[in-house]
Amino acid sequence: MKKNLKHLLALCLTIALVFSLAACGQKADETPNDAQNDQQTEQEEFTPASYSIAALKGPTAMGLVKLMKDSESGETTGNEYTFTLAGSADEVTPALLKGELDMACVPANLAAVLYNKTEGEIEVLAVNTLGVLYIVENGESVHSMADLKGKTIVAAGKGSTPEYALRYLLTENGIDPDNDVMIDWKSEHSECVAALASGQASVALLPQPFVTVAQSKIEGLRMALDLNAEWDALDNGSALITGVIVARRAVVEENPAAVEAFLKDYAASVDWVNANTADAAALIGEYSIVDAAVAEKALPYCNIVCLTGADLLEALPGYLEVLYNASPAAVGGEMPDNSFYFA
Repeated sequence: MKKNLKHLLALCLTIALVFSLAACGQKADETPNDAQNDQQTEQEEFTPASYSIAALKGPTAMGLVKLMKDSESGETTGNEYTFTLAGSADEVTPALLKGELDMACVPANLAAVLYNKTEGEIEVLAVNTLGVLYIVENGESVHSMADLKGKTIVAAGKGSTPEYALRYLLTENGIDPDNDVMIDWKSEHSECVAALASGQASVALLPQPFVTVAQSKIEGLRMALDLNAEWDALDNGSALITGVIVARRAVVEENPAAVEAFLKDYAASVDWVNANTADAAALIGEYSIVDAAVAEKALPYCNIVCLTGADLLEALPGYLEVLYNASPAAVGGEMPDNSFYFA
């Protein structure tokens, strides 16, 4: 009897040990997936926020149009957005600094200026537009930067990205921007187009979509040089950047997960715009950003992007450093530190 009890006890212990090992093995197999699922759930869950966003009528607003449309129909990640379209950065900056706006699309160098002016209260979320500047010519004499020597160039944007980019590229190509060329600065890009149309000028520096507008009015006007490509050819570790989107630091710190969700919405909008030119152009026209017909022709040359994280850190600091070396005032007197970047 005792022998049978011993055998029975041994059998029970063996069975218990087998199930215990199996359970441990199953737990070991499941733990990474469970942890991954928990982490994914934690990343996906956030408290939606409402953001007021401003953009300038042009390429920086073009990339937002799908998000604008999705926001109207409630098809975003959960955040709510209201959008304001402005004609110039001067209309946007005061509202941002007063807290009337949460985010704004602004020229890249202005973002650095605002960061320094507010002692770090502005944070850059993403690069939204690379170079959109082109040298256009009503003729066939300009095929390289060297060909600009001795020319008169009509341009608008003195004291901002167009001037800094043009002067830098001329200098890097061995041309003194103060003595080897004549830069005739206008107050508006439309004045440059008028000068070309009247024959008062044959060479101009214009951004898209003004290039496309000018080509529709002036027969034979061609894009002679793409300054984005000319910048890349220097291989200087930076990129020519037109615009970024910034946010007030208080907005970011209040709900960083919602800001991340906004950037996902924004990136999806940019991808859609770049992949659906005709439909995107129709929306751009619907929101009165640019005429739809102009937008459809201009979009492939607008270099609309949404660079965040590591891509943001790779692209923007080098560009700002180029501007700083040319004129510290261009970035607000000093280079922004790492807290400038939402990365």
